[in-house]
Amino acid sequence: MKNFLHRLPEYALWLSLAVLAWFVFAVFAPKLGVIGWQTGFGFMTVQAGPILLGIAALVALVALALAFFRTPRGVWWKAALALAIPVVLFAGLLSVRAQGDAAPPIHDVATDVYDPPQFSAQTLAMREEWGANALNDYSTPLGRLEMWQDRVDPNLAIKTHADVIAENYGDLQPIATGQVSQEQALDAAVAAMADIGLQDIRRDPAAGTVEGVAETFAYGFRDDVIVRIRDGRIDMRSASRVGLSDLGYNAERLRKLSDAIRKRLGN
Repeated sequence: MKNFLHRLPEYALWLSLAVLAWFVFAVFAPKLGVIGWQTGFGFMTVQAGPILLGIAALVALVALALAFFRTPRGVWWKAALALAIPVVLFAGLLSVRAQGDAAPPIHDVATDVYDPPQFSAQTLAMREEWGANALNDYSTPLGRLEMWQDRVDPNLAIKTHADVIAENYGDLQPIATGQVSQEQALDAAVAAMADIGLQDIRRDPAAGTVEGVAETFAYGFRDDVIVRIRDGRIDMRSASRVGLSDLGYNAERLRKLSDAIRKRLGN
C-alpha cells in the first residue's frame, strides 16, 4: 500500500495520458473510417468523455495532495501534469459547448434565403446514404420541423431558416458577376472551392452550379456546398449532413468561399 501511494502520481499520469489517447482516438478515428461519428462524437466525447475526465482529475488531485503532504515528498510534477491534462481537455469541451450555445441552432445556410440553391440528385443520394439531415424549407418555422420541435424556445420556434440567417448572418450576400461570363464565373467557383480545401468538386454547366464537399478536421463531419450562377449573381449554400447546430461553421465557410470567388474574379 505504501509503495502504491508513493507511485500514485505516476499512475495518475498514465491514467490521464490514457484519457488523452481516448479523446485523440474519438476525434480522428471517425475521419479515418475506423468508427462512426456517432461512436466517436456521441459516445466517446459527449457521453463517456466528461466521466473519464472527472475520474482522471480526481485521481490526479489526490495524487498531488499526497505528493505534497507525505514525507518524503513524492514526485509532485507528475501529479500536476496528470491534473493539467483533464483540466485542459475539459476546458476545450466547455469552449465547444459555449460556441454551440452562441451559434444559431441551424446547420443549413445560404446567401439566397428565399430561393436557396438546390443540390443535385447525386448530392442528395450521398446525403441519403449517410443518413443525413433533411434539407428543410427555409420558409417553415423551426417549431414545425421535427428536428427542432421541443428543442428551441418559443421565440425561436416561430422563426424560419430565412429569419435566423438574416438575423445572424446578414453579411452573407450574393456576388454580382458584372461583366464576367457564365463560364468564367463557373471557373472561378471551381477554383475557389479548391482554394478553401473542398473535395469532390463537380461542375454542371447546364444547371449553372458547382458542388463540393467539405470535411472537418475533427471527427470527419461532412458538409455539402453548392454555388449557383444565375441572373447575373452568384449564390452559395452550405449544409451539414449531421448534427443539430453547425457551431457557425457553414456561415464561416461561405464567407471564405465568397472571398475566394471575389479574389478569382478580381473583385
